[in-house]
Amino acid sequence: MSTPAAMRGPDQVARRARVAVAALFLTNGALFANLLPRYPQIKADLALSNTVYGLAVIAFPAGAIASGLFAGMLVRRLGSARVAVLGTVVTSVGVLCAGVAPTTAAFVGALFAAGAMDALTDVGQNAHGLRVQRRYGRSIFNSFHALWSVGCVVGGAMAAGAIALDLPRGVHLAITGALFSAVAVVALRFCLPGVDGRVADHGPVDADSADGASDEVRPSAVVGRPSGRTTLVLGAFVLLAIGGTVVEEAGNSWAAVYLSDALGAAGAVAASAFVAFMAAQFVGRATGDRLVDRFGQRAVVRAGGVLVVLGMGLALAFPSVPGTVAGFATAGFGVATVVPAAMHAADELPGLRAGTGLTVVTWLMRLGFLLTPPLVGVVADATSIRAGLLVVPLAGLVVVLTATVLSTRRSPGARR
Repeated sequence: MSTPAAMRGPDQVARRARVAVAALFLTNGALFANLLPRYPQIKADLALSNTVYGLAVIAFPAGAIASGLFAGMLVRRLGSARVAVLGTVVTSVGVLCAGVAPTTAAFVGALFAAGAMDALTDVGQNAHGLRVQRRYGRSIFNSFHALWSVGCVVGGAMAAGAIALDLPRGVHLAITGALFSAVAVVALRFCLPGVDGRVADHGPVDADSADGASDEVRPSAVVGRPSGRTTLVLGAFVLLAIGGTVVEEAGNSWAAVYLSDALGAAGAVAASAFVAFMAAQFVGRATGDRLVDRFGQRAVVRAGGVLVVLGMGLALAFPSVPGTVAGFATAGFGVATVVPAAMHAADELPGLRAGTGLTVVTWLMRLGFLLTPPLVGVVADATSIRAGLLVVPLAGLVVVLTATVLSTRRSPGARR
């Protein structure tokens, strides 16, 4: 008597696909992170004022918002893995063009194009990661996002090394673009076969179907007219994801500025808040799958929202350098699983075409990235950065409230 497929664990095809998707996530994080440390040089070379610079760099999320709704259609036509790889290759070209742009208009245009392609990569790699997770039968999705965080650190370190070696921006970004594009192309070979929504995505396949092909359709691929309840639930997932991106962007854009300008910390100390945020977020994502398997998405995300509220609330109520670093670290850990949970839940929402829920959430969550820097800046100019950063605990409260729509289901494979 053969052992049921669900008890055997993931097959070889699924394991190879997991490594391939992990490579795509790490590549995506590293690619743009190679450009970020070059921003001060670009700002100086183009003689940009702070206001013009601030408006210029939001071209990246603006491009992502402009193209995001097309991602679902491309995923259905080309497959999620192909979309992710194609987006990676073209994003690398946009990053290179932004790095060597001779004018402000060219810089903005290149960032806009890179952001537009990055949105396609984002939807493609997340959609394929969710396919692999369904094949595993247990949570592995947060580990992909943990590797994206690792990619950011790797890319930033590569850029720092290039700057230290006085490597020209064009040479540096051409090398990294070619490297990460090659990694993505190789990863494509090991991704899951078939078209999204038409493969065996609900666990390991039997020997009789080892090629992974099947006519089984995942729940969200069974299409009808979305009900009012489906639309409301999808809207709640969008709010949940925006809450997560607001916290992330505040940590990215304002952590070091707050410590330096408001609390008088030295440059290296001020940078420690951002480092603490990213490190804690990595830890939260690296451990998030086990927590989700054991306690369910709702409990884990809601607890994370509480950590954001308490951590940053106390840090802002009693301002100090150590307390603020600890507050950002707590927020980074708390927000770690929020965006992956919203993506996963939206992708599983019944009544929508394959990729539609994920596309909508991935598209609209970028409003958090787009609006947080100017929002905090406006409040900071009117009052103080400390007041502007109240947006972080408020976003944490949004996470706590909207987590109600997430599943309480625990993975049956959690103890394997």
